[in-house]
Amino acid sequence: MRKSISFLTVVVILCYAGSLSGQTTQPITASAVIGTIIKQTASEPVPNTVDVFKAGDPTTPVKGIVTTMFATMDVLKKAVELNCNLIIAHEPLFYNHRDETTQFQNDPVFLEKKKFIDDNKLVVWRFHDYIHRIKPDAIDYGMAKKLGWLKYTDTKTVEHFVIPETTLKELLITLKKVFPGNAFNVIGNEDMKLTKIAFSAGAPGSSVHFSILEDNNVDVLIAGEVSQWETYEYARDAVSQGRKKAVIFLGHVTSEEPGMEYCAEWLKGFLKDIPVRFVKSGPSYWTY
Repeated sequence: MRKSISFLTVVVILCYAGSLSGQTTQPITASAVIGTIIKQTASEPVPNTVDVFKAGDPTTPVKGIVTTMFATMDVLKKAVELNCNLIIAHEPLFYNHRDETTQFQNDPVFLEKKKFIDDNKLVVWRFHDYIHRIKPDAIDYGMAKKLGWLKYTDTKTVEHFVIPETTLKELLITLKKVFPGNAFNVIGNEDMKLTKIAFSAGAPGSSVHFSILEDNNVDVLIAGEVSQWETYEYARDAVSQGRKKAVIFLGHVTSEEPGMEYCAEWLKGFLKDIPVRFVKSGPSYWTY
């Protein structure tokens, strides 16, 4: 009887030690990984969320994870090369917000992309609504970290910065060093002195931009994108009226991609047994 108990005790200890070392007998599925990620955001459930599986089988065992801005063909190919089969993208997979595919059923671009995903048994999940609900917003935090501006902000919001006095032209030189391949659309006087900057990622709409620019505590708005006849023209009139205002448009991808780079770092903090890599998708277009 004592021998049996002793043997059982050894088995329990070995199993416990194995679990502590990260060794598991059962593979972790994509569905389980995503469930853990959503829990870690500490967000309430988002109704009608776009954060769902966009392609692939959620029961697929995860070999590795790639975070990215867009799951482009190049990103998908890189994921396969890295032996990562779960792709976590911030933006849509199939060219529209809800990834509706009815109109693409006979489209060769859609069909080839879907075939590549299916042939390589990839799983694609969108991480849009929940990542913005992490406190502080992980997309904003990623940009602040990329720029080296965390020391200039309240880390609870990471959307407003008070930097040492500089000019708009000098600020653009700084941004160019951080994003050397990027072009910026700028409204403002390049000699304008500034210290107070607000950041607005992605495409929240011109009404958000207007409210930021109305704030006397904002000299410059660094934004993603908007229709050209909206914030662009508002800012141009403000500058013409002699107001100390400027706007720098980075482009949608550049404004949020640092957040997905930070996302990989954030995931590594609690997904200890799965390789996590960031793969840059880059801007959708090049500038001549």
